Amino acid sequence: MSAIDALTDHIMGTRYSDLPPAAVAAAKMFMLDSFGVGISGARHPLVGQVKQAVSGWGEARHARVLATGEWLPAPSAVMVNAYQVHNQEFDCLHDKAVVHTLATVMTSLLAYAEREGGVTGEQMILALVLGVDMAAFVGMTPRGPMRFFRPALCGALGATAALAKIAGVDRDTFRNAMGIMYSHLSGTMQAHTEGLPTVALQVGLNGRAAMTSFDLARAGFVGPRDILDGPYGYFALFDNDPDWESAGAELGKVFQITRMSHKPFPTGRACHAGIDGVQILQAEHKFSADDVERVRVYAPSLIHRLVGRPATEGMNVGYAKLCMGYDVATALLTGDVGIEDFDPAALNDPRRIALGRRVEVVSDDNPDKNALGPQSVEVTLKSGATCRVDMPQLLGHPDYPFNRDRQLKKFNACIRSAPVRFAPGQVSALIDALDNAEKLPDVRRLVDLSIAGSQD
Repeated sequence: MSAIDALTDHIMGTRYSDLPPAAVAAAKMFMLDSFGVGISGARHPLVGQVKQAVSGWGEARHARVLATGEWLPAPSAVMVNAYQVHNQEFDCLHDKAVVHTLATVMTSLLAYAEREGGVTGEQMILALVLGVDMAAFVGMTPRGPMRFFRPALCGALGATAALAKIAGVDRDTFRNAMGIMYSHLSGTMQAHTEGLPTVALQVGLNGRAAMTSFDLARAGFVGPRDILDGPYGYFALFDNDPDWESAGAELGKVFQITRMSHKPFPTGRACHAGIDGVQILQAEHKFSADDVERVRVYAPSLIHRLVGRPATEGMNVGYAKLCMGYDVATALLTGDVGIEDFDPAALNDPRRIALGRRVEVVSDDNPDKNALGPQSVEVTLKSGATCRVDMPQLLGHPDYPFNRDRQLKKFNACIRSAPVRFAPGQVSALIDALDNAEKLPDVRRLVDLSIAGSQD
């Protein structure tokens, strides 16, 4: 059976009652995480430009923007919200697939739920879990090095599948929606290489495309069928050297929402072992940033390719978030890496840049071209002493997880960083609603609570 046939059967045939408790719990947990980072994302300096652009794309009042509450047509709302979720590199992802799934899947479902009304929490959770499956299983299949921006591409395929599921369309409409979305895919690693905010915009653009592709299919438009295995399908053109037999072995057995990872720091995921590693070593060996001569992070080739760039004067925020040197130096100097560490005052800190230039990413012999780990962090002190820690998993991975306290600490930090103010009662009401999302008769309640000034 082809990959797209197997995924279609899985998504069309799975019911809420088929979901194990762990999948439901993970869905609620990562929705909490995504609402938090999406609300915080309203602070990004380029959000205004995105909103200005979409303001000319129609006047329909279908769905609202997280944090600030502007009404927009559904595709535009998805675009802005997906951009806000991803624009600070703080949103959850599937490490093995290297896909930020909820940025597109959750925001598309929220826009649909606001436009249509009457979507229950159970319907939202089921569609979310299955949309994550579509995105993650496609992302896990290629063995070759990532050539296109997979979070945008696979995320959009997942969002389209989730929309079709929540709408209850028939099999032909589902396949047409997926085919139209495949025809719409875009996203280049060039923006990542240059460290530009276009990286997050690509997620927003593909989220918008998921909504328009779904709407076209529901209106009766047709799309190509063999979008993954075909001679011009995803595996041939976007991501090469596929191994669907291995990747698809867990289909229907392990819901990939349970294999998602939290991001402990608002940086490229590839920087997280370096940050966590120096924090561990600094706590154990009691050295200061001034004691450090050099830091080396030994990591798979993907890490070197994604974040091995040098720390430089005049870095923009996107570049710095994808710079191991800057991020590790920040951790050494401040003890952590947070949202405000990418504001102009921090980016222009000469101590961070100077220390960051003494951080090196060294490619190891890992044969997996898509691996994020394991990694090792080695600190050489000016005294000549050397200390090292091995990092078999990245912090936030389900095998090295956040506890509930750290999840809430991150969420509350995101809310505090937003450019609008939330009342304490509203924040606690949002957390409670997300914790009990399966009981909601209408998930528009979640959006109500995610906008500053809404009544709890």
